[in-house]
Amino acid sequence: MKLKKTFHGSCHCGAVRFEADIDLDQGTSKCNCSSCAKGRFWKAIVGADAMRMIAGNGRLTEYQFGRKAITHFFCQTCGVKPFGRGEMENTGVFYGINLACLDDLTPEELLAAPLEYQDGKHDHWERIPEEARHL
Repeated sequence: MKLKKTFHGSCHCGAVRFEADIDLDQGTSKCNCSSCAKGRFWKAIVGADAMRMIAGNGRLTEYQFGRKAITHFFCQTCGVKPFGRGEMENTGVFYGINLACLDDLTPEELLAAPLEYQDGKHDHWERIPEEARHL
């Protein structure tokens, strides 16, 4: 059983920097909602206590759409989305960490992590979309 590993992440220009404690064995996911599909967002979910901003909090801009259940954060300079934040009644605040923004995540670690697909397009997160090859 792997334990959580602290990964260091950043946006493209480096203005936004963070670290997150992630257990990749717990899985990763890709969603077919309009935002994730357009951005090819591949994420790992962590609790609020596992995410820490290092620099650039003031350089982030927020975006919400639909039910506004998730706040998507983007660097104001380079436009990269390093993470999103949401809150659920049964789990509290959580972050969806953009795995592409983790500077010390190796391709081997990423490819070994379990991956699930979610049908966010139809608000059925528990279902696998009919088509996921494009995600």
